[in-house]
Amino acid sequence: MDTLQVGQPVRSPEHPDGWVVHLLAGPYVTLGAERREVPEGSKQLLAFVAVRRRRVERRQAAGTLWPFGEEERAAGNLRSALWRLRRAGINVVAADKWSLMLSGEVLVDLHLTEQWATRLIEGRPDAGDLAVSPSVADALDLLPGFYDDWVLIERERIRQRILHALEALSERLAAVGRFADAIEAALLATSAEPLRESAQRALIKAHIAEGNLTEARRSYHAYRDLVYRELGAVPSDEFVACLGISAARPSLVPRGRVPLVRRVAPVT
Repeated sequence: MDTLQVGQPVRSPEHPDGWVVHLLAGPYVTLGAERREVPEGSKQLLAFVAVRRRRVERRQAAGTLWPFGEEERAAGNLRSALWRLRRAGINVVAADKWSLMLSGEVLVDLHLTEQWATRLIEGRPDAGDLAVSPSVADALDLLPGFYDDWVLIERERIRQRILHALEALSERLAAVGRFADAIEAALLATSAEPLRESAQRALIKAHIAEGNLTEARRSYHAYRDLVYRELGAVPSDEFVACLGISAARPSLVPRGRVPLVRRVAPVT
């Protein structure tokens, strides 16, 4: 039986000895079991090229990464970053006079993790997909320490995809009776975004499926109070109804000062 895996990097069994660019806790690269550190002056360029799945014009890369100053100087910075990569023995970027792209056999851990997420979201996971590696958690904070606009956009895009995948994973694990793993997957999503209603729904559903109504009620109360405290609102009618709290599970109807389904004005 599959279990949630801890300590496994995202790797492709088809290319065990090839180059892998690691963006999720990097950037750094591996060649088989050997880890190679990326020179400081080349990290942004490698990340920029690796995030994309297509050829990138040199002018676009230079202008995005070095937006301040003259175009000629930005082009010089790009040439210097490429030279540092080659000097470090990191031969993963193919460059010509006009464009850049990753060499054909190079893998990117971000892309592998995104493929994992897509299979779960589309409801067609492999047996090996019913697991969470540390790389999945790292994907929730892509390229930590990078704050450029292009990084922030990509970070939020992959973050949303991973959160949807974790919710789908939790529901699938609960459906096959792997309740502890289902709860762990949902908790990873709720810890990343405590106010995310769909993640909280996956967590409570996993508790109910396992028959732990007390845990379901505790989780619901905690979320209800958090939403009221942070937003001056309460969980949606749809959220309550889909969990069966007010009908199928009357014992879970919370008591207290906060109404169950009535929306209230934000607290100012």
